[in-house]
Amino acid sequence: MSTATSTAVVVTGLGVVSPNGLGTRDFWDATRSGKSGIGRITRFDPSQYPARLAGEIPGFVAEDHLPNRLLPQTDRMTRLALVAADWALADAGVTPAELPEFDMGVVTASHSGGFEFGQNELRKLWSLGSQHVSAYQSFAWFYAVNSGQISIRNGMKGPSGVVVSDQAGGLDAVAQARRQIRKGTSLIVSGAVDASICPWGWVAQLAGDRLSTSDEPTRAYLPFDADASGHVPGEGGAILILESARAARERGAKVYGEIAGYGATIDPRPGSGGESGLRRALEVALADAGVRAEDVDVVFADAAAVPELDRVEAEAVNAVFGVGGVPVTAPKTMTGRLYSGAAPLDLAAAFLAMADGVIPPTVNSAVVPEYGLDLVGGEGRGAVVRTAVVLARGQGGFNSAVVVRASASA
Repeated sequence: MSTATSTAVVVTGLGVVSPNGLGTRDFWDATRSGKSGIGRITRFDPSQYPARLAGEIPGFVAEDHLPNRLLPQTDRMTRLALVAADWALADAGVTPAELPEFDMGVVTASHSGGFEFGQNELRKLWSLGSQHVSAYQSFAWFYAVNSGQISIRNGMKGPSGVVVSDQAGGLDAVAQARRQIRKGTSLIVSGAVDASICPWGWVAQLAGDRLSTSDEPTRAYLPFDADASGHVPGEGGAILILESARAARERGAKVYGEIAGYGATIDPRPGSGGESGLRRALEVALADAGVRAEDVDVVFADAAAVPELDRVEAEAVNAVFGVGGVPVTAPKTMTGRLYSGAAPLDLAAAFLAMADGVIPPTVNSAVVPEYGLDLVGGEGRGAVVRTAVVLARGQGGFNSAVVVRASASA
């Protein structure tokens, strides 16, 4: 499928909010150079919890970017998402007021909704009484709130929604956005931003039993390493502007690349003895894109940093590409796993890698030889990147894969 065909869906704008960079350029400069945003939690006192590290976004002041009327009704997650959407639209050269309102939509993903807002209102309920609970609690915590607030702010009344599939959700949302554009909608705002670094959200994450308890930022999140012992969570993500290739071409838009293929599967029930569906998701995505394994220049790994999950991912990659057959990277080692926001941030990194000709590094990890992966470390690797695969998995058995490729003119 060529980017010149009427069914091709391309990305024309990026908006990034990340622990190692606020804004696309700052994020990419930090990521290329291996700069980490992981450190001890500052948004609350973590000393009483077994896990105390996170990827927090520094220097974000919502009042500098959003009108005051929005602040009482939004969680930190939504404020970050609104700003990322503004930046993505500006990057795409899109002024929503100039476009038909029913020809624009919003499809995002969410892992946990507005946890911090919910925590604060529950505290008021317990300590002060129901009359002190904000009326905005009715929606500010909800999974779909980012889609709703972005659509309201920008007058977007076309196909919209939210996808909830844990850390795979960001890819699933982008795939749903692609479907809507193929059905005729001109523009969809998609991707995901998550932020639940608060005591209530932290306890929920600890319950998943996958968090690293190391207090050393450079040794806490080590996917594919012999010392892998869980991940470090983070906040942030990326918002992408998706359009049909034809619409982008007609308005002379800059194009980062194409959302070329997508595959998703569900793992069998734990204990059933069935194999993971990750390999199948990868194969479906390649087939959907019409791409051969040997044409892929890099794989952005899910990078769970849980030994059994790392083994499954390595086996899936090796089965499709051959042992050491494709460079593999996990730049999320610099940000932590951003839940639904992680994979859209990897999509952004993939497009930026295409533009700059460099594969970003996986910091701190030394790959276990038995995994057979060509894991990119150091300060990255110079390479011609035309086609990339992004993998994501979520608790509950979700597996997703997206193939992206450079535009024909890049």
